Amino acid sequence: MKLHPFVFHLLKRGLLVLFALQVGVIGVLTTIDWFRKRYRDQGGFPRTRQSPTQIGEDEVQIYTYGEDLYAAMLDAIRNAQQEVLLETFIWKGDRVGRQFKHELLHATQRGVQVYVIFDTFANLVVPRNFKQFPPPLHVLKYRIFPPPWRLLDPRSYGRDHRKILVVDGKTAFVGGYNIGAPYATQWRDTHVRLRGPRVWDFENAFIDFWNMHCEGRLPRLAETGTKVWEPRIKVHRNIPRMLVFPIRAMYLEAIDRAQHHIYMTQAYFIPDKAILRGLLSAAERGVDVRILLPQTSNHIVADWLARGFYSTLLAGGVKLLLYQNAMVHAKTATIDGVWSTIGTANIDRLSLAGNYEINVEFYDESLAEHMEHIFDNDSTNAVELTLEKWQTRPLIVKFSETVLFPLRPLL
Repeated sequence: MKLHPFVFHLLKRGLLVLFALQVGVIGVLTTIDWFRKRYRDQGGFPRTRQSPTQIGEDEVQIYTYGEDLYAAMLDAIRNAQQEVLLETFIWKGDRVGRQFKHELLHATQRGVQVYVIFDTFANLVVPRNFKQFPPPLHVLKYRIFPPPWRLLDPRSYGRDHRKILVVDGKTAFVGGYNIGAPYATQWRDTHVRLRGPRVWDFENAFIDFWNMHCEGRLPRLAETGTKVWEPRIKVHRNIPRMLVFPIRAMYLEAIDRAQHHIYMTQAYFIPDKAILRGLLSAAERGVDVRILLPQTSNHIVADWLARGFYSTLLAGGVKLLLYQNAMVHAKTATIDGVWSTIGTANIDRLSLAGNYEINVEFYDESLAEHMEHIFDNDSTNAVELTLEKWQTRPLIVKFSETVLFPLRPLL
C-alpha cells in the first residue's frame, strides 16, 4: 500500500522532530552529567572482603574492590612461569594501566609467552603510544569495523566486552573490572578468581577468540581438551560470530526457578520483554526480587533508558535499590541461596545479544552466601525507590523518558 504524499510528508516531519528532540535531550543530559562528574567526588562506598570458597577441586575468591583485585592480578603476572593470557575491554594509559603493561613486558623478558587482546573502539581515547607493544609480546587489537567482505554481516559487529586473565593455566580472573585507576577506588565492581581445573574454561575461551580473530603475523594458539567436569561451575560465552548467546538463557532459566529471592546487581539495566516478564512473574508468585542499580552511572543515556522500566517494575512488586555516590559496575546475581553468577554481561541488548561476553555460573550454597552478604552490604549504600516517590517525578522528566524511549532497541 502506497502512502499518500501528504501522509508521507507528515511522517517524515514527525520523525525529524522526534530526532531533534532526542538530540536535544541527550545534549542536555550529557552537559549535566559532565558538570556532575567534574564537581562531585566518587567513591567512599562500603567494602567487603570475602574468604575463598572451595568448590570441588577449585578455589573461588570474590573481589569487590579494585585495588585488591589489581594487586592479586599483578602478583599472578609477576609469578607467571609459562604463559599469560590477558583480555580486556578498556585499558587506560594511567598509573594502573602502566603497571600492567610493565609487568607484562617484564614477564616476556623472563621468557613467559604473553598474549593480549583489547577492544580498539573502547580504547580510542587512550594515547596511541601506550597501545604500542614491542615483541615478543603478542597483541590482538580487536578491530573497530569488520573487514570489507563482512560489512553486511551482523555477526561481525559485536564488541569484545570480556575481561579475562589466565596465568599458567592454573589461575583465572573474570568479572566486570576493566583496567584503570578510576576503577581501583572509585567504582564498585565484582570480579572472581579461580584456581583449579576449571581455569581451563577461561583459557579455552581466550584461545577460541584469539584463533577466530588473529591475523597477519600473529601465531595461532594450540587448543587442548580437558578431562575435568565440574557441574557446580559452568562458563557461558556469548559469541556473535556464531550467533551463540547462552548468557541470556542462563538468566531466564535461573529466574524462572526462583522460589524465595532474587538479588541482582546491574550497571546498565535495559531488559528485553522475556527477562522483564520473568522478573515480574517471580515477584507475582511471592519471590523477593531486588535489583541494585547505580543512582547515576557513567552512561547517562543508559540511565534514562533504564528509567523507562521503573514504573512497570515497581508496580509489579520488584524492589529497586539505587546505589549512592559511586558507579556500581558489577554484573552479578544470586538466587535462593544456591545459584549465583559473576561476569561481564549487562542486562541489555548489547551484552545479551550483541557483544562477546563471558559469565561464570555457580551452584554452591557457600558461594551464594558470600554473594548475599555482598549484596546486603551494598544495600547499606543504596536508597530504595518506591512507586509513590517515582510517580512524583517532574513532568519534564517524564517527557524526556518518553522522547528517549525509541532508543531502547539500540542498547
